[in-house]
Amino acid sequence: MKNSTVNRLLRWILFPLLWICVWEIVALVVDREVLVPTPARVAVRLWELMRTADFWTIVASSIWRVTLGFLAGVLLGTLTGILTAKLPPSDGLFSPLLTVIRATPVASFIILALVWMGAEATPVFISFLMVFPIMQSHVHTGIRAVSPALLEMAQVYRIPPMRRARALYVPAVLPNFSAGCRTCLGLAWKAGVAAEVISRPMRSIGRELHDSKSYLETVDVFAWTVTVIVLSLLIEKLLSALLLRLSKGGERQ
Repeated sequence: MKNSTVNRLLRWILFPLLWICVWEIVALVVDREVLVPTPARVAVRLWELMRTADFWTIVASSIWRVTLGFLAGVLLGTLTGILTAKLPPSDGLFSPLLTVIRATPVASFIILALVWMGAEATPVFISFLMVFPIMQSHVHTGIRAVSPALLEMAQVYRIPPMRRARALYVPAVLPNFSAGCRTCLGLAWKAGVAAEVISRPMRSIGRELHDSKSYLETVDVFAWTVTVIVLSLLIEKLLSALLLRLSKGGERQ
């Protein structure tokens, strides 16, 4: 228990403070705010931004876009994973598409999406593309991991399909599903903000980053970057808590 507390202190307080000190030293050595502002200057600017209504509107809009793409990717990836696991011919059908998505640079998809869909939909589409193939792979792997002997036994005893799914497939898929969601969330968030930087939709963190860079407002670039990092950590914690509750619910079933 004591070691666990020490580890948490090191991980969440002392080590971050150490890197903030390194950042402070680098800023003092460079001595040019346009290149590297100090942590204190960034903190003051972030506090100024947080006191405006526009800041929260921008944050909410970016979270909405990424969340929409993430949920669409989870849903379609899960359905495709089930389909390809249960119907082998469909695995061959989707394989080229998934290979293309994995191999194509994100920047190419952002440019194409900007042409096809416009600025507002591009971050949603890009977040979806980051999530879809990973969730398909995780769900597919989880379903295929179910023991054939258990499936045969369920068939012999004529266990109803819904009960069979709860008893066999859900426990097998849930760990893979949870791991896939955790992996995808970070990717969707980073890719979504990157898409916003290029497509510049109204009221978006990416647009603010792009404009701050264009006007050489490096303090604002750092402040918005810190915002992205903090939001990513908070959303990841929230998702982990939801997945933990889902896992406990699956175990009780």
